[in-house]
Amino acid sequence: MRLDLPEGFAGIRVVGDVHGEAEAFHAAIAGAEAARLFVLQIGDLTDHGPDSPGVLAAMLALIDRRAGLFLLGNHDHKLRRALLGQKVTVEAGGLDATLAQLARHPEGAVLATRAIAAIARAPAWLVWRDALFVHGGFHPAMLTEPSPPEAGARRPDGLVARALFGQTVKGALTEAGYPVRVLDWVDHIPAGLTVYCGHDNRSSDGRPHIVGGARGGRAVFLDTGAGKGGHLSWIDIET
Repeated sequence: MRLDLPEGFAGIRVVGDVHGEAEAFHAAIAGAEAARLFVLQIGDLTDHGPDSPGVLAAMLALIDRRAGLFLLGNHDHKLRRALLGQKVTVEAGGLDATLAQLARHPEGAVLATRAIAAIARAPAWLVWRDALFVHGGFHPAMLTEPSPPEAGARRPDGLVARALFGQTVKGALTEAGYPVRVLDWVDHIPAGLTVYCGHDNRSSDGRPHIVGGARGGRAVFLDTGAGKGGHLSWIDIET
C-alpha cells in the first residue's frame, strides 16, 4: 500500500512508538504543523505512559483533518480486542493502565468507540518513495502486496504478523517470557530502500538506531523508550 501524501505538505514526520506519552506527542505534532509535515506514527500509541487517552485524541484529530495517520502496532491491535471485550492478557502497567485511564476520562467511551474503528482501518505497512514504514519488521513481499483492508480487525498472520511482531524464533522465549526477536529481515532490504520501524528499542544512546543490511538497504528503529523511561523520537523526511 502506497501513501498518497495530501496536497500542501512538505514531507513526513515519522514518529516512533508513543506508548501514552501525550505531552511529547503534542510537541511532535506542533513541530510538524509548523513545518507543514504530515504525521506518520508507526504504531503502539498507547500503554505504559501517563495519558493514553490524550494520545488517542490527538491521533484521531490528525486523522480527522487529514494531517496524519498511524500504522497498526501490536499494542494497538491488542487494545482493540480488549475494548471489544475479547479475552487478552493484560500487562501490568501497560494495557491495564490504558483501560483505567480511559475509564476515568470524561470522553473515554467516545474515544474507545472511535479507537476501535480507527485501529481496524490502520494499515499494517506503507510505502512512500524510497521508504517503507512498518511497526515490527519488514518482508520483501510488502513491496508488492498491499496491506490487507481492515488489518486491525483480523487475526494477525503471514505478512501482518511480521508487520506487528517482527521476526521471532519459533518456540524460543526470553527470561521474561517474550518471544525471541531477530533482525535477519534487515539483510533482505533491497539497496536504496529504508525501512522505518519501531517495536524494539535497540538504541544505546537515545537516538534512533540505524542498521545496514547485506543487500544494501537499511532499517531505522524509532522506538527510543517513550512510556518506558525513555523518550519519544521522530525523523523528518522532506519531499
